[in-house]
Amino acid sequence: MSDSLAVLYNLLTQLSDGILDSLSALNYTPPEGSTVSTKSILESLLSKQNFKRNPEITETQLHNSIKDFALACALLSSSQTSTHELLLWIPNELSITATAVLKEFSRVYFGSVFGDRNERRVSELLGLDCGLLSEEKRLVVVLMPEVLPELKGSIKESSIDKNTDGDEVSAASARAPVGFAIVAAYQFRWFISQVDYPHLGKVSNLVIPCGLTALDHWSPEVKGQGMISFIHLAKNLNDAEFGWYEDVILDACCQNIASADEIWYHVVEMSVLLVTCIQRSNPRSPWFERMLNEMLSHLERQPRNKDRCIAWLTFIEPLFHAVGLVLLAHFRRIFPLFFQWMHADDDETVLLVLKRVQTIVRLTWIRNTPYIERLVDELVVLYKEAALKKAREEIRTHVLDILVLLHQCKGLQFEATWDKHRDDPNLTTLSFSLRERHCE
Repeated sequence: MSDSLAVLYNLLTQLSDGILDSLSALNYTPPEGSTVSTKSILESLLSKQNFKRNPEITETQLHNSIKDFALACALLSSSQTSTHELLLWIPNELSITATAVLKEFSRVYFGSVFGDRNERRVSELLGLDCGLLSEEKRLVVVLMPEVLPELKGSIKESSIDKNTDGDEVSAASARAPVGFAIVAAYQFRWFISQVDYPHLGKVSNLVIPCGLTALDHWSPEVKGQGMISFIHLAKNLNDAEFGWYEDVILDACCQNIASADEIWYHVVEMSVLLVTCIQRSNPRSPWFERMLNEMLSHLERQPRNKDRCIAWLTFIEPLFHAVGLVLLAHFRRIFPLFFQWMHADDDETVLLVLKRVQTIVRLTWIRNTPYIERLVDELVVLYKEAALKKAREEIRTHVLDILVLLHQCKGLQFEATWDKHRDDPNLTTLSFSLRERHCE
């Protein structure tokens, strides 16, 4: 074995043994009903069998051991952001240690002849100068061409099989328990989250197929990690870097809008970011209408679902800005929901609705719509209701701002509507503020 291989091999053995010792000291009981043991997966990846002192180890064997070591560290590190039972047992200290030892190994790896040669090979393959990345991120990129197809395969093994007509016929989970797909999804999400703009675009053709496989899975946990991964992609790729996958990705977003409550927060953020990134130069793209209609359909079916409501109101703003005046075509579905949410019990929902109403008024100047009178009436009711709310002043400020905007854009129509409220003794302060703002 060359001196370069010996240094890497000895360090890998030392770091792996340290994590294995920490794992062995932990009490672990696999989740009830699960046939997957995360601890066993980690021990297999870090197994002393892989790192036994073997003077005849080849470069290929060492490379495979490095890949397994990185996958183990990725799984441990990703547990910091997980509440899933397969990862919840991993202590935060061990996750932090895994991140630190991978960074330490990366530093030594890229100081070796072996690491330098692999870096050049992958740089040529991807068209990416890995030297522009920090050492820990360089190792992630060097391993991606092999790791991502393997993770995609692990996720695919427990997905739903389909026949040639596209009908779902059976779950492949009989071959592979879903726990393996969940583990792979967390590893995948961790790997791609280590690379950002402008370098992520160079590996997009590796990342996107694996992400789509996760989105297509039946498990909400696997889907959720796929969604978080695509959120990262949307924030770190430009529209051209999505390449030939644009329509496939946007179709997957629409298909997933029907997702479970626990991941609807992710699907809304992902869908809005991706459609506004990919279709930013085409505000009349049919994808905007399809996506908005899908979301509104699900909100109409569960208008009292607070979590879905808040998720949508939190992330929908960029889509509103992207389509602009086209929002007029959706008023008949949007405003009935807004009128209901304005009177929600929680201040968060109320404030989010008011902010989105203000955005819509600014973008559309609320022209040619029958909702002016109803909107003014609902805002007046909310102004009075705010007296009993903690966010009273903030809510009333937003109500005033919207009424001022309506006065500016609708003029006489607003005046005619406001006449019936002008003499209400509970609105004296609001009337005075409206007059004052109108005279400015």
